[in-house]
Order: sequence, then structure tokens, then C-alpha cells
Amino acid sequence: MSMMLRKLRTQLTLFYFLAALAIIMLVGGGSYSLLHYYLYNATDQAMQVKMALLMNQYGLSLPEDLAQAEQNWLENKGQSLPTPTAVPVVVREHDDDEGEYSQETTYQAERLEEGAYDEELAPVFVLPLNANSELISAANLPTAPITQDRAAAAAALASGSDLRTIRLEDGSRARLLTYRVLVPGGPTLLQVGRLLRDQDRVLEQYLVGLLILAGLSSIVLGLGSWWLSGRSLGPAQQAWNHQQSFVSNASHELRTPLTLIRATADYALRQNSEAEQAMHLQTIVQECDYMNNLVDDLLLLSRLDSSRLQLTREAVELSALLREIEGQFSKLTTTKNITLKVESVAGAVWGDPVRLRQVLLILLDNALRFTPPNGHIHMSTRQQGKERQILVRDNGVGISSEHLSHIFDRFYQVNNPGVDDSRNNGLGLSIAKELVGAQGGKIALQSQIGKGTLVVLSFMDAH
Repeated sequence: MSMMLRKLRTQLTLFYFLAALAIIMLVGGGSYSLLHYYLYNATDQAMQVKMALLMNQYGLSLPEDLAQAEQNWLENKGQSLPTPTAVPVVVREHDDDEGEYSQETTYQAERLEEGAYDEELAPVFVLPLNANSELISAANLPTAPITQDRAAAAAALASGSDLRTIRLEDGSRARLLTYRVLVPGGPTLLQVGRLLRDQDRVLEQYLVGLLILAGLSSIVLGLGSWWLSGRSLGPAQQAWNHQQSFVSNASHELRTPLTLIRATADYALRQNSEAEQAMHLQTIVQECDYMNNLVDDLLLLSRLDSSRLQLTREAVELSALLREIEGQFSKLTTTKNITLKVESVAGAVWGDPVRLRQVLLILLDNALRFTPPNGHIHMSTRQQGKERQILVRDNGVGISSEHLSHIFDRFYQVNNPGVDDSRNNGLGLSIAKELVGAQGGKIALQSQIGKGTLVVLSFMDAH
């Protein structure tokens, strides 16, 4: 069983570790995906707005997607962006074949006034292209960090627009948005783009951070999983140890009377005197009674452990119950010259009258065995908040402090000089505690050597 528990702990540790690691990976992967989506969505939105500005400058009607992007941008930023008109600019002068001087005029976007650019639009560069997908130079536009991408231009000429991510010669990436336009004397294609080096760097750093965190978390999770599995199996291990101890003690308790019965029977068989045989048979009967009581106690504890003990909870009048017990127990106390007195009894509690009576008989039996002649035992009740308490007090030999923490353990016995506990199996107080707990009550014990013992039972008041 111990080996099985160790194997189960290893399996639980692996399960907890993998489950926690899966959660970390899910959270980390989800946060990375969200960050990736945010960065690239912001880039695409900035390029769409920049493209919308360019088309406004050329007096072009905006496609639906660009118009929606511009509207969302204005709503989110809470600002009004100017829309300047297109300005004719001479971009090339030359002599024709006949020596006549001529010039070409095209339209270039006038730069917006300073302050009109949003900080997210500033990194977006512009690439005006002609019908041959060649870059048109313009003095009023900053130099783009890349040259035109002919594949994107060809796709835009064919379908009207194109959005893609390209790989540059240095290994970095860029995002390009291209639209086909109709501007007399102006560009055929408008292309805007943004370098993705900063986004990729942020994502790379975030990924490295996640990997480092995952590595450190794996160590912590491994140790935590081992500790958690130990905590989870702690009750099972404790129950197993308790069962082993219980079986060992029960076997010892049963072996002693069986040995005595067998020895007494063998001896009686060798005796010819009827008187001696009767005496030995009486001893056998006593040992059988002891074994019968022990088996009953073991069965009761088994039912309590498995929650199979049937209880009938009702309002129990304490005055009638304690007076009845006093009358039944007074014969035993009189024999030992001990005074049993019931005083200050009132009220009722919620409990099982049969099992509550059994608990009180156990406590009185203990008090009777540990109280010397001419001593006294008192039973009383008192109100404590919403609870009513039953007190059983004696002025017996008492229990030393080192035994108090184990007094409710099964088969635990306190050996006091001069106290006859030969018929005590050490189960009484443990049964009393389990029965009280099964009825929703509490039991506490206080004791001092030479001054006696006080046991307090607390139950919910029935009035």
C-alpha cells in the first residue's frame, strides 16, 4: 500500500505539473497572440488612415474600408484631421526630338501641417508609383526606407488593392498597402508601408520573457506539484497508517483474551474438581464477554468511519436523561463508595438519545475507574451562547498533560498506579468523540493530576 501511495503521488505530481504547465502555455500563448494581433492591427489601421489621407488630398472618393478606417480613427483619437487638396507639381522637364522645351505636370500630396500627423501615422511611408510600377520622386515627400515592391503593385493593378508583408534584403520585414487610383497626370498606384522591426523586436522580447518565465515556472511547478500531491494524499496516508495501527492494536486486544480462554479451557479439562472447573468456566465466560464488547466497539467505530451509523436526531430533555443514568449508575458508585450527583440540570439538546446516553455512560465509566473511594462525580448542564453543555466532573487521580493530546486516540491507555484498567481496551473515549461528532456536537477534556477531570459536551440547544 505504501508503494502504491508513492506511485500515486508521482502520478499526481506529473498530472498537476502538466495541468499547470498547460495553463501557463495557454495564457502565455494567448497573450502573445493578442499582442501580435494588436501590433499588426494597429499597423494596418495606421496605413489605411494614411492611404485615406492621400486619397483625400487627390480629391478621390474613398473605398468603403478606408472610409470606415478613417472614421474609426477619428472617433478613437478624438481629433479632426485636415484634408488638403492636391497640388500640381512639376516633376520633370526635357527637350523633345525637335528641340522644343516641354514639361510634365503631376499631382503630389501636400504634406499635412505639423501636428496633424498622429504619432502612429508618422512611421508610415508613402510610395507613389506610375503605371509601370516605377517610383515617382517628389520633393515634398520624405524618402521611403524601401524601394517599391513590384509584386504588390502588380496585385493592386489586377485587383484594385493589395495588403501584404514582405521580407527585405536585410532580413527584416515590412507591411505594404497598395491601391490603384485614377489621378490625371498623377500616380497610378499609391503605396504606403511601415517597417516591422520595432513590432518584431517587441514580440521577440516578449517571447523570450515568456520562455524564461516558463522555465522558472516549471521548477516552481515541479516543487509545488510534489508538495500539493503530498497534501492531497496526506489523508489517505494518514488513514492507511491509522488502519495499520488499528489492525495491530485490535489483533493484540483480541489475541490476549483468546490466549487466556484457550489456556483456561485446557487447564479446566485437566481438573477433576467441579468447583475448579466452574471457576475456570466463569473466567472463560468473562473473557468471551470482553471479546464480545471489543468486537461491538470495533464494529461501531467501523460504522462511524464509513458514515453508516444510523442516527435519529431529536430534542433530548437533559433532566430526564441524566436522572435516568444516575439511577442506573448509582449501584456501581455505591459499591466503590463514590458519590454520583446530578445538579443544575435544565434544557434540551439536539441529538440521538440512545447514542448520547452511550457517550455519558462511557464518561461515567472512565470517571468511576479513575476516582478513588470516597470521591465524587458530578453531572450538570449550562448554557453557552446557542449551545447547551453537559459537564461530567470528578475529583479522581487526573491525567498528566503529556497524555491529554492523545486521550481520544484509539487504543490509547493511561496507566495510573492503583487504577484497575485490566478490562479497558482504550476505545471508550475515541468512541465517545466520534459519537459526539456524528451528532453535530463537540467534546473537550481538561484534567490535572490529583485534582480530577472535567469533560464538556457541547450540543445545539433545542429550545
